[in-house]
Amino acid sequence: LKSKGHPIGATGVGQVVEVYDQLTGNAGERTVKNAKIGLTHNFGATGASCAVHIFQRV
Repeated sequence: LKSKGHPIGATGVGQVVEVYDQLTGNAGERTVKNAKIGLTHNFGATGASCAVHIFQRV
């Protein structure tokens, strides 16, 4: 996410948007063919909080 400027507080949102784009085939040249499951993992507050999201294409 450093390529996106590492937006503090929005890093997890950027990850979710990328997974959504992958699962819907809207990631352009980055698209992973036949992607069915996506996962995001994000730390916040210098490791004081952690979030994991698992997405599945239905």
